[in-house]
Amino acid sequence: MKYVTLPGGEQVPALGMGTWNIGDRAGTRAEEVATLQLGLEMGLRLIDTAEMYGEGLSESLIGEAIAGRRDDAFLVSKVYPHNASRKGAVAACERSLRRIGTDHLDMYLLHWRGDVPFEETIEAFLALQQAGKIRHFGVSNLDLADMEEFWDVPGGDGVAVNQLLYNLGRRGIEFDLLPWLRERNVPIMAYSPIEQARLLRNDSLQRFAAAHDMTAAQAALAWLLSFDDVIAIPKTSQRERLRENFDALTIELTPEQMGELDKIFPPPRHAQPLAML
Repeated sequence: MKYVTLPGGEQVPALGMGTWNIGDRAGTRAEEVATLQLGLEMGLRLIDTAEMYGEGLSESLIGEAIAGRRDDAFLVSKVYPHNASRKGAVAACERSLRRIGTDHLDMYLLHWRGDVPFEETIEAFLALQQAGKIRHFGVSNLDLADMEEFWDVPGGDGVAVNQLLYNLGRRGIEFDLLPWLRERNVPIMAYSPIEQARLLRNDSLQRFAAAHDMTAAQAALAWLLSFDDVIAIPKTSQRERLRENFDALTIELTPEQMGELDKIFPPPRHAQPLAML
């Protein structure tokens, strides 16, 4: 397993498991639970979820998957923007804890910016930390201007991660946001690292992967894993696909291969609006 170092010094797996749209259907629940449990056994300890995912159904499924082995998992959840007030975020976190069946989250994120002032959200995060309900806090889907504002609020410089849409086809953050985060040693958590499977249908990526004895998904994940400050959280509900994702950890792209991918998916040449899904 490769690891990424959080600002406080703790190391977390660079490859984790996303759970968007997992837990919504009774017919697939057993395979989804088995996939998460296999991931834990393989070392994919970081599991990302949110109160938004199935309105808590994802969190409940994770609770079933980690029952009796809470210490094996690094749990990340996210609060709705409209719940991110001083009292609202505390109440939302407690609901998430009940659904998962745990007494703490390892990381708690603001899902995206809403109307609640950052000051209130940070106050809630700090209170949850002090109460032992969360260990780290961070943000998701905040662009450069948002990050600068968040950072300047008292306590805001304690942000541990920014979870962003980042993959070969979504490189806009590299122009300004990513350098800003790197200057402050704030890692990226890359969601939808294969663009909800759309990257897998890219003919150029398919040819690149075939030429280098890997799958398109592995190529996309290996590209993200080549950076020391990026955590990739692909979502899969199938054990076979999980094993394929895991094997991306064995791939070390050469400078020449990285150059090939830059030609297929050029880096940005100017500032772009923050991409979100």
